[in-house]
Amino acid sequence: MRVVMFGYQTWGHRTLQALLDSEHEIPLVVTHPRSDHAYERIWSDSVADLAEKHGVPVLLRNRPDDAALLQAIARAEPDLIVANNWRTWLPPEIFDLPPHGTLNIHDSLLPAYAGFSPLIWALINGEREVGVTAHRMNAELDMGDILLQRAVPVGPTDTATDLFHRTVDLIGPLVADSLTLISSGRAVWTPQDTTRSSFFHKRSPEDSRIAWGWPADVLERFVRAQSDPYPNAFTHHRGRRLRIVSAAVSQGRYGGTPGRIFIREGDGVVVVAGSEARSGRLPGLVVRRVRTEDGSELAATEYFRTMGGYLTDRP
Repeated sequence: MRVVMFGYQTWGHRTLQALLDSEHEIPLVVTHPRSDHAYERIWSDSVADLAEKHGVPVLLRNRPDDAALLQAIARAEPDLIVANNWRTWLPPEIFDLPPHGTLNIHDSLLPAYAGFSPLIWALINGEREVGVTAHRMNAELDMGDILLQRAVPVGPTDTATDLFHRTVDLIGPLVADSLTLISSGRAVWTPQDTTRSSFFHKRSPEDSRIAWGWPADVLERFVRAQSDPYPNAFTHHRGRRLRIVSAAVSQGRYGGTPGRIFIREGDGVVVVAGSEARSGRLPGLVVRRVRTEDGSELAATEYFRTMGGYLTDRP
């Protein structure tokens, strides 16, 4: 088959490598220019560099809405388009152009977690597994019929970084297996169960702000979901932003006002958490490591030399 690819960052890079390793011809690759967005500087392996290294023509576009791009795709005469981490909507005149349509690779177990940053949202929400889905693109974002899925379990201490590495390793085999099924005529497409659908928006700095009224187990996952190199979860202490690098749920039960810097436990400092914390029946969040505004990382026991005071969601 002749396969045109739309892709960006490490996800697109892995997809293109799988195509290059296959028996199929790649006449054209379309990717985005580099971005300064905080989440787009992460995992930024260049699709353009990989394509150019192998002599594949590359077009850079922020949006796929110009006649020149459509003409270039038509001239490439693709049997299939494969897309992975293309950041804007593809119009039907593109995704329906090849005889086999467009295969989109999405980093969640659809129909759950359509949209953006699914690994982060899934970890925050306490999902037991995450994965990757190959589905046929249609006019509704991430809602097309499913061809294949691959999943990995979420462990009790996994970070978003751990889950990224585990799921990105699924992309190459998933793409290879999908192309084999499509090219051999053995593909079976399964409609998504829309009653199980969920859609999540693109993350912004505001989404990393800690609310101390949340239960400690949610806050602990919230911290793990924003592990380096992602922007960390943050709070404020004495008017200055403070990032929480690592944390755990306390062994003890603590009462009081959410956000209170209370007592040392183990290798960290307990902060009272949960909207019902005044009852004294809830665990707190043991903050272990923090990062200050100047980028310095410290043990919480070193940063909070005395107990008392509050962590707040605003300066």
